[in-house]
This record gives sequence, structure tokens and C-alpha cells, in this order.
Amino acid sequence: MARVRDWVGKHVIVTGGSEGIGAAVAEVFARRGAQVSIIARRKLPLRDTAKRLGADRAAADVTRPDQLDSAITELEQRNGPCDVIACCAGLTLPGRFLEVDAGEFEVQMSANYLGAVHAVRRVLPGMVRRGGGKILLVSSTSAFLGITGYTGYGPTKASIRQLALCLRYEVEPKGVDVTVIYPADTDTPGLAMENQRKPVETKAITGSIEPMSARRVAEAAVRGMERGHHHIALDPLTRFFLAWANLPEDLARPFMRRTIAKALRGN
Repeated sequence: MARVRDWVGKHVIVTGGSEGIGAAVAEVFARRGAQVSIIARRKLPLRDTAKRLGADRAAADVTRPDQLDSAITELEQRNGPCDVIACCAGLTLPGRFLEVDAGEFEVQMSANYLGAVHAVRRVLPGMVRRGGGKILLVSSTSAFLGITGYTGYGPTKASIRQLALCLRYEVEPKGVDVTVIYPADTDTPGLAMENQRKPVETKAITGSIEPMSARRVAEAAVRGMERGHHHIALDPLTRFFLAWANLPEDLARPFMRRTIAKALRGN
């Protein structure tokens, strides 16, 4: 991944940009001189955050591909093609597997995983045509570690990681970079709501973790992209999991690249 020294004038679109990690990512990019656009479902928080950051905005629910497509089209018409898509929309609905409503599994997969898929698919063709672009995906420590109470949430974050691993093979030769960040508990309005419904055993496991600030996560994400990092972890435990989880991929990647290149030459 190429290093980035200047975000000035780059059009950055952030989903889930009205609060939490999304708003913090939007703020970090705005301070670096990017043209920032934010997308979120709730119109009032979206308006207030856009005003505070001097960002453009468009309301959309990422679980609705038609809304998301319209919002991105609107933002690109006003601010130019998307140079960076930061997929920060998501939610956590903890609970024991047999006690939560079955529909909550679909809600979390739609918001956390498919919302990112739809956003990336919307902007990726333009990035490929222009020969450049950057994708930021937000995963979690729970992508590596089974945590009771997160049977609906954990698989969505593992899916985000796997999406990035697979997508890199397709888009890197075309000049598009993919970065994943794996934050642990982060001090956001979403975490406050999540804590209200955690089972006692989930609280026992996660309660020993001091939540990090959304600002810290956002700074690490943007700084990591600037330094050309594909995977970003902030705390020692997640770094440990990431190192071991990436080992098979790192060993296999040269073989995979050679095989892909040979197959493409044969067509």
C-alpha cells in the first residue's frame, strides 16, 4: 500500500458519520484538509455533526442499498468522485443466542457487514476506472475471539475481516488499497446502549477493558492508512490475536498472487 502524505482536496465519504467512530474519522480527515461527506440514518445528529465539521451530508440507511446509492450519488455530484470510503456504520445487539430475537442476527449482518459491502460496491467501479482509491473497514477484536453474548455481532466483524482479505487480491492491482481497523471497546453512544443489554457474563468479560476514545481509534485509522498499513490494532491483546491470525495469510499471499497472475495471463 502506498503511503499518503496529503489528503487535501480528497473526497472522503464516511458511513455512520453522525457519531462515534464514524464522526471521529470524519473529523480527523477534515482536519487534514479533506473534503468530507458523512452519511447516517438519523437526520438531526447528521445535520449537527456536519455543521460542526464543515462537512457535506446525505441521509441514508446503509441497510437500504437504494438509499445508500442515492446518497453517494448526491455527494459525488456536489464534491467529486469518492477517493476514500470509510465504512463505519454499525451496531451491537448483545444477548444470549437463544434469548435474543432471531431478527437481530439479520439486522446486525445487514448493518455491520452488508452495509459496508453496498458502500464499497457503489464507489469501487469509479476507483478502478481512475486507478486509485482507499477503503477503510471497521472490524473488532471480536473478529478473532469468541465472546459470549456476541453470537450476532462477532460473526459480522469476522466477515468484515474476511471481506478485506479477499478483496485485496482483486483491487490492489488496480490501485485501490484496503485497510481494516480492529478496535476493542470504544467510548461511543453505541457502547452505552450496548452495555444496557449485555448479559452478566458478557459484562464480566468486557468490564475489565477500559474503553478507548473514538478520537484515538480515528487517529490510528487515518495514520495507519497514511503509513500504508493493511491491518490496524491499537491494544496489545488485539495486536497479539492479529499477528497470529495474519500468519497463514502472510505465508499464503505470495503463492496466491503468483497463481492469480498466472491464471490471468492464461486468459
